[in-house]
Amino acid sequence: MAGSIWRTGDPGRRTQAEKGADIATDAPRAEARPSRGTKSATLIGFAAILMWSLLALFTAASGSVPPFQLAAMSFAVGGAVGLAWIAAGRRWRDLVQPWPVWMLGVAGLFGYHALYFTALRNAPPVEAGLIAYLWPLLIVVFSALLPGERLRWFHVAGAALGLVGTVLIVGRGGLVFEARYGLGYLAALGCALTWSTYSVVSRRFRGVPSAIVAGYCVVTAVLSALAHRLFETTLWPADSGEWLAVLGLGLMPVGAAFYVWDHGVKRGDIQLLGVASYVAPLLSTLILILAGFGVFTWSIAAAALLITGGAMLASKGMFSSRT
Repeated sequence: MAGSIWRTGDPGRRTQAEKGADIATDAPRAEARPSRGTKSATLIGFAAILMWSLLALFTAASGSVPPFQLAAMSFAVGGAVGLAWIAAGRRWRDLVQPWPVWMLGVAGLFGYHALYFTALRNAPPVEAGLIAYLWPLLIVVFSALLPGERLRWFHVAGAALGLVGTVLIVGRGGLVFEARYGLGYLAALGCALTWSTYSVVSRRFRGVPSAIVAGYCVVTAVLSALAHRLFETTLWPADSGEWLAVLGLGLMPVGAAFYVWDHGVKRGDIQLLGVASYVAPLLSTLILILAGFGVFTWSIAAAALLITGGAMLASKGMFSSRT
């Protein structure tokens, strides 16, 4: 599996010269049904969703480390692991990419987290979190603009069910939107637009190996460290448990998840991945409950049915005989 994630280009279908010439326009071919490679890439992308469901647990377990400092530490771990992989395979040339590729990746990773922290500081976390989590729905909608992609009714319906389920989870205490939190709401909307745009536009760079994510993580770690110095006071983890939580963040939700997501959105069913992303807040809530940080309620049960039903509906095209 690891080899398939880091492989460049599309072997056997284009020459090396062609790969360099149309790196940003490599569109998938129309097929009668999803190929085995597409299904495999989609499943790999699902791994990111599973890892992101651990984000809240690891963040809670990391103690009182300030947000930008936590981002700098965890992204440094994620970047270091990627660089070690590149060094082992002596594939440093994978990091030599055109500037639009770097701008997209850094804007996606650092931009999303910077806007998210801004949203949480300037608006209630429940409402800000719900607005920020519009990105799965936006991925489904924006994907219709990609060559070879078509937005079907079951994609939209599945995304809508997932959104309703997410409202039940995130807004279980009630939703009240007030004008005085306008900056926070705008930042949260920026989160949704940033991550959905990053995910969809990444598909236009299918020829870029996912190893480039290591570079994204390193640059994001540096920018997060600078933001920390400007806006925060340093506070290190208090004990070994909190240090392990930071390490866990860097290895999975803020590390490996970005590598497999990059592979999934470039070569998998991006619409299905968008809808399935609504599973992350559900799994995150269930994990927090199992860890003793929450209580199971009827709204969570209803959300589980809605999100699962939406994902199943959206996956209808994955096994259809027609595109």
